[in-house]
Amino acid sequence: MSLLAETTTPNAIGSIATEATNVLFFTGKGGVGKTSIACAVAVAMADAGRRVLLVSTDPASNLDEVLATALSDKPRPVVGAPGLDAMNIDPEVAAATYRESMVGPYRGVLPDAAVASMEEQLSGACTVEIAAFNEFAGLVGDPAATSGYDTVIFDTAPTGHTLRLLTLPSAWSEFIETNTTGESCLGPLAGLSAHRELYARTVDALADPTLTTLILVSRPDVASLKEAARSSEELRDLGVRNQRLVLNGLFSATRSGDMIADALEKQGADALLKVPEALSRLPRVDIPLVVLPPVGLEGLRRLASAHSGPQTAPDSSFEPVQVAETESLRSLVDEIAQRGSGVVMTMGKGGVGKTTVAAAIAVELAKRGLPVHLSTTDPAAHVVDALGDLAATLEVSRIDPEVEVAAYREQVLATAGKGLDPSALAMLEEDLRSPCTEEIAIFRAFARVVARAANGFVILDTAPTGHTLLLIDSSEAYHREVMRNTTDTPPEVLELLPRLRDPDFTKVLIVTLAEATPVSEARRLQDDLVRAGIVPFAWVINQSFALVDTSDPVLRLRGANETRHIEHVIRDHARHTVSIPWVPVPPVGEGLGALLLVGAGDRRLGRHVYYCHGCDTSFETMVEHRDSGVPESVTCTRCGSQNTRMMYRANDLTPIGGCCPPGTGCCGTPGSS
Repeated sequence: MSLLAETTTPNAIGSIATEATNVLFFTGKGGVGKTSIACAVAVAMADAGRRVLLVSTDPASNLDEVLATALSDKPRPVVGAPGLDAMNIDPEVAAATYRESMVGPYRGVLPDAAVASMEEQLSGACTVEIAAFNEFAGLVGDPAATSGYDTVIFDTAPTGHTLRLLTLPSAWSEFIETNTTGESCLGPLAGLSAHRELYARTVDALADPTLTTLILVSRPDVASLKEAARSSEELRDLGVRNQRLVLNGLFSATRSGDMIADALEKQGADALLKVPEALSRLPRVDIPLVVLPPVGLEGLRRLASAHSGPQTAPDSSFEPVQVAETESLRSLVDEIAQRGSGVVMTMGKGGVGKTTVAAAIAVELAKRGLPVHLSTTDPAAHVVDALGDLAATLEVSRIDPEVEVAAYREQVLATAGKGLDPSALAMLEEDLRSPCTEEIAIFRAFARVVARAANGFVILDTAPTGHTLLLIDSSEAYHREVMRNTTDTPPEVLELLPRLRDPDFTKVLIVTLAEATPVSEARRLQDDLVRAGIVPFAWVINQSFALVDTSDPVLRLRGANETRHIEHVIRDHARHTVSIPWVPVPPVGEGLGALLLVGAGDRRLGRHVYYCHGCDTSFETMVEHRDSGVPESVTCTRCGSQNTRMMYRANDLTPIGGCCPPGTGCCGTPGSS
């Protein structure tokens, strides 16, 4: 059965809950709704009488907020949902516990200086990664750890981080098996070897279709579906073959003729026509775009009971939406361009549009004749997809872990390995096979890219929050290390952290959505950056329905719900606040220009009919307009003339595509009868 022909279950969440195996993994591109759906399934299963443990493996987890429950690294009951426990695998707590397990036995035995050296050795991001993985493996590979539960649900990190997590068992098992020195960057291998059997059981459990189901969550857009397909294939290669697809946020317009609603519905339908083959084979359920955010048990139960098709909204959705004053992305680019060079980093929760914002800024700077290099630190990012046909007009790169590790190993062997005897060379080669080598290689590549901003603009599309913070943490750790020993250290590595902390050289843009969870996570990200000495330059509120003119009650209510979050950002968090309206064209290639539309508080993006003096024809266009004052002229969609004037705002009775030709008598166009 084809993907488009498949019928949707009346209760999609319920079908996942009733068919669940012992272990469920929810994964997908950042921002597709993994956490909301995982929580809704967990609540539905608990309401049906099952004992459920819900676990987040995301370094930037927001499970606490969605469940409205304070969580820790140990299971805690969710009040109001008997039978449901939840926990966060906190990477920092796990790393501290791991470090103490490795260092503790030597306290009082070795000199304090030796113990301090061991602690420093175990302070890198790789220690955080393996420690968090040990916690994860204990839940998957040790049945006794979860014997009190019918089902364990994992709300995983965005795709790139999750793939890294699931490849660690085989990576470390191979390293342990072939290592001959008994040492690693994570301390004595005796400690790791004790987990070898657990790692093997974890691999087996992930590959057992009677025990584990991988649930790929995607939005109905091309980028999300492409990433879900890539994840499906990569995880299938790792042995995780029991998969199913969840399409989240399918929108159905409540009435025809509303340009915004029609465009949103069409985008979803068009994306489904381009579903990759890897996904079309999977069982699938659809979840509608709901009116209210699925936060708290009440919101999660609403999501769990949502039916497909058009959603209903209260009459209050027809009240006018008042939006606070913000800046436009174009004005932000104007300010960035003044310096002539520097780094611009887009950061934030997965799925908020960091890549498209970074690409739009890069394209606009390049159009102004400025040198621009667009790059990404996200293991799962594909900035070229966002550029579309414009990719050939920019210099684009991606920090590819495999490429960087190979280059780093080759460099080290050619320098540090030169002249070593066979035994010492073998030890060096073994050390370079450690999975932690990837961390060092990526860090150095990151420093190289940032250094290019001395002579032009470097636009960095960073990985989702948790992965980015680990990169910043490693920057601090390596900076301390290289300042103690600068021998053979590239100058760009020495200068990286000072450059990131220089507000004239580096401008950090926190990208978010006007919703509770993205804003909360953006606030935590800003706090962490400030602690690292990096002060964000601006917040960018992306894909705002509060800034568009629509009569669809669901979209109007979503816009109204956004206003308090926009005001909260302006009042409490941002030095500069930029807002970008949801645009009715895919923000790819030339469509990126739509993101530079004005986002001021007294403007909206709406459907209007204009008259062109150049070709004596009326045409329809999406345009920003002030609630009062003189309307702006726009470029004619037919002849390209800018000698145009707005005639009136289109309404539901105006034909889609604009007015009839002059002379037909449908409006007041000069020449009509």
